[in-house]
Amino acid sequence: MVFALVALVVLALLGAVHRYVWRRFVGDTTAPGSRLRRAGTVAAFVLPLLSVGAMTSGRVGAPFWLQQVLAWPGFLWLACLLYLTLALLVGEVVRPVLLRILARRDAVRAGAESGTSSGTPAETSGTPTEVPGETRPRTEELVKSGSGGVSAPSDAVARTASDAPGPVVEPEAEPASSTSAPAPALHPSRRLFVSRVVGGAAAAAGLATVGYGAYGVLRGPSVRRITVPLAKLPRAAHGFRIAVVSDIHIGPILGRAHTRRIVDTINATSPDLVAVVGDLVDGSVADLGSAAEPLAALRARHGSYFVTGNHEYFSGAEQWIDHVRELGLVPLENARVEIAGFDLAGVNDIAGETEGQGPDFGSALGDRDRGRAAVLMAHQPVVIHDAVEHGVDLQLSGHTHGGQLWPGNLLAELANPTVAGLERYGDTQLFVSRGAGAWGPPVRVGAPSDITVVELASRQA
Repeated sequence: MVFALVALVVLALLGAVHRYVWRRFVGDTTAPGSRLRRAGTVAAFVLPLLSVGAMTSGRVGAPFWLQQVLAWPGFLWLACLLYLTLALLVGEVVRPVLLRILARRDAVRAGAESGTSSGTPAETSGTPTEVPGETRPRTEELVKSGSGGVSAPSDAVARTASDAPGPVVEPEAEPASSTSAPAPALHPSRRLFVSRVVGGAAAAAGLATVGYGAYGVLRGPSVRRITVPLAKLPRAAHGFRIAVVSDIHIGPILGRAHTRRIVDTINATSPDLVAVVGDLVDGSVADLGSAAEPLAALRARHGSYFVTGNHEYFSGAEQWIDHVRELGLVPLENARVEIAGFDLAGVNDIAGETEGQGPDFGSALGDRDRGRAAVLMAHQPVVIHDAVEHGVDLQLSGHTHGGQLWPGNLLAELANPTVAGLERYGDTQLFVSRGAGAWGPPVRVGAPSDITVVELASRQA
């Protein structure tokens, strides 16, 4: 029931946002019945349907080729919708300012044109200027008497009548509305111009943002390096380097080439150990097993280790654990291994609790020697308090993507103790990776993908 209500609210919100975007980009800028308006209206219905298809096709077991067909346009549109909407909201502030500026400019022009057309009284009264020395003809000279006489032109009669003594009847004045300039009004063309300027600027800003964010994901993650001092780390382990990679998200969009780029980037750092901290895939082994095969080429002196993330439990966690083992990675399922100078432990993701395979800190850390430094691999940062309770020195996590799409980092901060980077909780330090891939839209804004080389430092060195 709760899920149904949430779904209805989300659908209603998406409908309202699409209506707003259609109005600003299509309704306000195109003529009724035009081809552009028809095309924009069709897109306003088709694009959200593609997005829904992209989000649900994998869950309902659609063929993988169909998932790929829907994923690119469907997920990219979600990113475009976000940044087009944000750009339009900024445009709502600019719109009245532009209208006011244009109205003021038109008023100034109208006033200038009105003053020019009125001229001087001599130019507009219709009375000819009197030339010195010229004698006006008298009326009797212009009107011939007798039968067959022809009347003089009426304007000449009017002019001679003004010379006669006595009151003069002035010609009836024309209504003022026929000669005065109309008051400036908000012309429809002015609104159309502003709508097209604001809409065009919003479209350029939104699409450019999405394009740059997609380029950052498709070119692959960058390498970050941090040094983490551990009080219990012996001198012999000083400088031990762990390549931390999370949230690779192999799926319908990011496939084998994406995995290969990540493996090549990791190997180029020559790490002592590789830690893959969950959310490796978005799909089944049958669909994505071949895309994950480049992981077999990972090279590290002390091996490569893997823990599950929440997305593995959407994709068949047991099958993926077996598959990564075949590729040469060591799954740590609530388990621990001893590395030279410290203990490396790993726990299952909390999403596994629905399958009876959740995190078990007692099994992973309960019987260890607390005089040794302990490094814990756990996908979600929220288990940091369990790590503190069990005396972990450093927890390596992912899951947050650093927010992935700004301002998503603000929402991520509400659900996670740390969104990205290194923070301390009591005697335990927590490092959260922004991840090497992307979920949903293959776009990152304000949270670039990365692989982090964590160098352990001994205080005895």
